[in-house]
Amino acid sequence: MEMLSMLKVGYTILRSETPATDLINSFMDWAARRSLLLLAVFLPPYYIYKLTTAAFAVVAPEDVAGKVVLITGASSGIGEQIAYQYAKKRSRLALVARREANLHDVAAKAKDAGSPDVLVVAGDVANPEDCKRFVQATVEHFGQLDHLVNNAGVASVCWFEEVPNVADFKQVLAINFWGTVHPTQCALPHLKKSGGKIFANSSAAAVLGMPRMSFYNASKAAVLNFFETLRMELHDEVGVTIATPGWIESEMTKGKHLSKDGTMKVDQDLRDVSTPHVHTPDVPKPIDL
Repeated sequence: MEMLSMLKVGYTILRSETPATDLINSFMDWAARRSLLLLAVFLPPYYIYKLTTAAFAVVAPEDVAGKVVLITGASSGIGEQIAYQYAKKRSRLALVARREANLHDVAAKAKDAGSPDVLVVAGDVANPEDCKRFVQATVEHFGQLDHLVNNAGVASVCWFEEVPNVADFKQVLAINFWGTVHPTQCALPHLKKSGGKIFANSSAAAVLGMPRMSFYNASKAAVLNFFETLRMELHDEVGVTIATPGWIESEMTKGKHLSKDGTMKVDQDLRDVSTPHVHTPDVPKPIDL
C-alpha cells in the first residue's frame, strides 16, 4: 500500500503545473526524442553487421579438422548425428552418454566417417561429479577442448494435474537444464583457453510450449535463457550457439517419455494423442531426445 501511495504522489506531482514539473517533463520529452533518433541511426547498421557476419559464417564455416569436440547424449539421435557430421570434417571426438555399448557403436561409425580419434566416456550429465570426470578425461586424452555440445535430454508427457508427485520430475530439469550447466562450468576454463564454442540444444517448445509437456517446456526454456545470458557474459571469449529445433524423429516421437508416475515408458499411442498433428514414419535408428 505504501508503494501504491508513493506512485500516486509521484503521478500527481508530474501532472501538476509547476516550474519544476515543467522542467522534468521537458527533459523527459527531450531524452525520448534523442533516444529514438539514436536508435534510428545505430540500429540499422548493427543489424547489417549481424547479418553480414552470419552470412560470412555460412559461406566460410569454421575449419574443425583436428579440433576436439565433446558431445553429451551422443549414444543416439541428434547427438549421434552431430558426431557423424563432426567426424566427416575430421574432428576428434569425446562421446558421452549413459549407454556405453551404444557409444562404442557410434564411435566405430564416427571413425569410419573420418574422425582420427574418438574417446568414449560413459557418464550421467545430471551428476556433477560425472561431468567433472568426462571433461577432465577429454582434456587429459586430447590435451585440449574446442567445442562443447550440450545435447543430452529427456522428455516428459503427462497432464500436470494428474502428477501424483511433482518431485519425480526433478530429473527432467536435472538432465535437460542442469545437465547443460554442469558440463559448461567444467569445460569453460578449457574453452576460454582454446577460444572455443558452446552448443546448447534447447527446443521450439521453450517458446511455443506443448500440451502435456510442462516440465519439458520449462527445462528447455531454462536452457534458452541461461545460454542467452551466458553469451552476454562471455562476450567474444567463447562462442555460444543455441538450437531450438521443432519436432524431430526420435525416441521421444516414438513414445519414449517420463510418465506421470516418474518412470520411463514407451507408449506410441500416447504420443499420437499428445501430438495428433504429427505423423512420423519409422526409421531404422530412432534417436534419443
